[in-house]
Amino acid sequence: MIEFTFWDIVRNLLFATRWTVALSLAAFVGGTIVGVVILILRISTHDWARRFGKGYIALFQGTPLLMQLFLIFFGMPMLGFRIEPWTAAVLCLTFYASAYLAEIWRSGVEALPAGQWDAGRSLGLHRVQELRLIILPQAFSITRAPIVGFLVQLIKATALTSIIGFDELLRTSNAINNATFEPFKVYGLVAVIFFVLCFPLTQYARMLEARQTAH
Repeated sequence: MIEFTFWDIVRNLLFATRWTVALSLAAFVGGTIVGVVILILRISTHDWARRFGKGYIALFQGTPLLMQLFLIFFGMPMLGFRIEPWTAAVLCLTFYASAYLAEIWRSGVEALPAGQWDAGRSLGLHRVQELRLIILPQAFSITRAPIVGFLVQLIKATALTSIIGFDELLRTSNAINNATFEPFKVYGLVAVIFFVLCFPLTQYARMLEARQTAH
């Protein structure tokens, strides 16, 4: 058994937390970009675009995230593409996040009065301008609370990437526990770190929701 002091454990876990945060941010930013594209397809006037957007969302919401990780990490090399754990984790969580964000924003678009679209047309705006100037800013605004809530889920979902060898918080804690045989101390600290990351976001989402309800 390797001797680790309490501060050795804390230092190593905090170092791994940087990768958890980096992965969460990368996936959220990527999911936002892809999610906007999927949203536009989902609310398109073209039937083929709506079907594609609906199918994309159904695929990534209707299958386990762990299976998606396995398909990307183990499946891509079989197609001739060498992929690292970081790249696989970012890609998978980006697709996963984009499906959920697109659906959240779609609910925001559908919550807007039909008169918002009519107002855009009366101003002579074409559909892209309506979306960019009128519809999407309002949809993003009224869905801020569920977006922040989803970010909390995304941070916790990064723990699954330890399965494919990505050195985030959970994988590092497993390695430390195997060396120290102190699971309560190690995993207790991991729980505290996840709580510190997620609790402020949860409170912020509740504040946004209360403010939206009051308005």
